[in-house]
Amino acid sequence: MEQSQFKFNPEDLNYRKLDDSLGARTWRIVIYVAALVVIAVLLNVVYSLFFDTPRERQIRRENELLLEEYQALSERKRMVDTVMQEVEQIDRDIYRVIFETEPVQPDVSQASGMTYQNLLLTGDEEIVNGSAHKLDSMITQINRSKSIYDMLMIRGENHPEMLPALPAIQPIENRDLTLIASGFGHRIHPIYKIPKMHTGIDFSAPVGTPVYATGDGVVKTVIRSERGLGNQIIIDHGFGYTTLYASMDELNVRQGAEVKRGDQIGTVGDTGLSVAPHLHYEVHLNGVAMNPINYFFLELSPGDYDRLILISMRSGQSFD
Repeated sequence: MEQSQFKFNPEDLNYRKLDDSLGARTWRIVIYVAALVVIAVLLNVVYSLFFDTPRERQIRRENELLLEEYQALSERKRMVDTVMQEVEQIDRDIYRVIFETEPVQPDVSQASGMTYQNLLLTGDEEIVNGSAHKLDSMITQINRSKSIYDMLMIRGENHPEMLPALPAIQPIENRDLTLIASGFGHRIHPIYKIPKMHTGIDFSAPVGTPVYATGDGVVKTVIRSERGLGNQIIIDHGFGYTTLYASMDELNVRQGAEVKRGDQIGTVGDTGLSVAPHLHYEVHLNGVAMNPINYFFLELSPGDYDRLILISMRSGQSFD
């Protein structure tokens, strides 16, 4: 015989017989199962909030490796960009001198500035597109540089003697770029105190500092004078190029002498309408004064060349 179950009721201090019918038992089972389901769901939520599943740990690790690889690629790309910028600068300098005109600016849009931190907010498709855009930009720059070098090769093959004749170095030793005292352009004349076109560059240096020929050529003129630009040497480099060295002290070459780039031709002086020891240096192309800064690409890195341009642009008065 099945025993009945009783439950104590604290309100009336009596035992009451529990309903042990099939419906009641079914209802209790449903409640227990529902409670277990709720507890299981809560435990799963808590676990998912504070603990990673093996699959999530694998994905997280893969993402970390992807970030590390992308960071390394970004650094390599930055280094390549730096090299390409230097190549572009050299291209412009050589193009300006060889072809006697300003180079056409490349119509290349800048690559995306996305860095590895943005990967957390960027989809795979955008990452691929951004990387492809950067690669296309670099390929375009490389092709442009190659086209310029191809033109230079053709020009060099037709005129192999032209490159040594170009006035492509500074006329005095100026490795730290501190000796340029006055650049090309309108400057205050030191005597007349009025704005006047300064058709060259003044290098401030002590009397006796060696002066060098900036390209192969023939000495066209040697002038000794205490007036105007003082003691002068003019070298004809051919191809329409001449260079002028003025305010000199010693003149160590004669008219008609052949000189090579780097040969010493004299020393810095303080002659003519000079207000301090210096070398006045000019570059002429087909009789027109050119900015000598554009021709110093051979001995300077792109960074030093850019710094030299900024130095030469400083306003002030000339030395002659």
